[in-house]
Amino acid sequence: MSESPAGRLADGEWHRLHPATPLLKGGIALIAILGVIVVNLRDVLINIVIGGSPGDEYDPFVWIIEHDYAGLIILAIVGGLLLFIAGFYVSWRMHTFRITNEQVEVRSGILFRTNRRGRLDRIQGINIVRPFLARLVGAARLEISVAGQDANVQLAYLGSAAADELRREILLLASGTKAEEGVSTRPQGAYSTRLVGELLAPELPADAAPPESVVQMHLGRLIGSLVLSGFTIFLLAVIAAFIWVTVTTREYFFLFGFVPAIIGMGSYYVSKFTKSLRYSIASTPDGIRVGFGLLSTSNETLPPGRIHAVEVTQPLFWRPTGWWEIKINRASHSSAKGAAGQANTTILPVGNLADVRKVLELVLPGLIDPESIALLERGLTSKGGDDGFVNSPSRARVIRWFSVRRNGFAIVPGAVLLRRGAIWRTLVVVPAARMQSVALHQGPILRRLRLAGLRLHTVAGPVMPYLGAIDADTAVKAFGDISATAVESASSDTSHRWRTA
Repeated sequence: MSESPAGRLADGEWHRLHPATPLLKGGIALIAILGVIVVNLRDVLINIVIGGSPGDEYDPFVWIIEHDYAGLIILAIVGGLLLFIAGFYVSWRMHTFRITNEQVEVRSGILFRTNRRGRLDRIQGINIVRPFLARLVGAARLEISVAGQDANVQLAYLGSAAADELRREILLLASGTKAEEGVSTRPQGAYSTRLVGELLAPELPADAAPPESVVQMHLGRLIGSLVLSGFTIFLLAVIAAFIWVTVTTREYFFLFGFVPAIIGMGSYYVSKFTKSLRYSIASTPDGIRVGFGLLSTSNETLPPGRIHAVEVTQPLFWRPTGWWEIKINRASHSSAKGAAGQANTTILPVGNLADVRKVLELVLPGLIDPESIALLERGLTSKGGDDGFVNSPSRARVIRWFSVRRNGFAIVPGAVLLRRGAIWRTLVVVPAARMQSVALHQGPILRRLRLAGLRLHTVAGPVMPYLGAIDADTAVKAFGDISATAVESASSDTSHRWRTA
């Protein structure tokens, strides 16, 4: 059994995690507890050294020293420390994993054993997270997202270079290609040289993806999106309310009570800003890679065919700047947060129309041709009308006051586009091959207005592919057309074996 992940890890044999895993998972907390004890003993130790008064007779540490229990306490602390270290070591020895041609398997536990397995053909993405402390020792956490509820498999921690190599090998196996023989081609130079390189290197290496496929977040746009966010508007309203209450009541202690809240909100902005730095999304041979982070970094690879729905939205306050946000539905959920501290289903926190075009071409390869891109851009920016979408009839204005001209759908080869909203603009793209079912609904009000609602069912997520208030006859025809497109696309889909397709 290998204890050092220096060569190939996807060889079907059992391997152990990085030797620093016990320190990263529990040792730091133990050090913090010892630090608290030392801080509490500081005054007592100073008094012992300088020969001063022992202090308050009710202090437990003073009481221990006065009754000559210090030796026993120190012995108990040392014994407990040794037990903790032994427990961490045994836990590390018992925590093993292996990668076969069919699955990822992890065994862990001392008294109660746990065995987790994830099938390679159900892998939805592989995320590598490098917390700052783990980066200092050259380690990384690898999480394999598998379709299903609470089905993810996590390897915490591996060597940083080994994590990158293992992700490549797993994706090769999942794509239908046999793993390459031999060991990792990553250079195994001096530890200090590799560590400095990993800390200073850009999130996306220059040779990881074609330069023309890389989308990066503009720094000024990132700052502007935070300033124009809904949270900022809420914050300004709260500040205005506090000022009004203070001026009206002349009770200035209200302002002092608001100081902790200001500190907390400031840390919120700093956290969102730093987590979004070095953001990039790019195309790789094994799917889309999304990476971000300054001190703690994260990068995830989403294999082709794992995105079930895409939503492009534009909040009202972003309208003058022309900025958009992109979210996706996927069949699994990573425990790691995405850029800006949002859910990892937010694949583009903020970008202009050119960024949106490139991201959609990346996440929907083969589905979005130049003609479809032109239609999609009209769906985002058009005020509605005769623009290629089948829109709601004028009688729907009763329930769609502002968006009746923008409320519509379009069917393109391999995908369905749903557009809604005039104040908060939204465009949803659903790949036909990923669609699970189509439904029509018609309540009493819609029935009286000869309207109907259309819903496309995908995996659960933030994207809701629905459209209301469209002509009833048009909805029935769309039901048949979308169903036929979904069946045809699913029968010809080979994205689950992207390297052998």
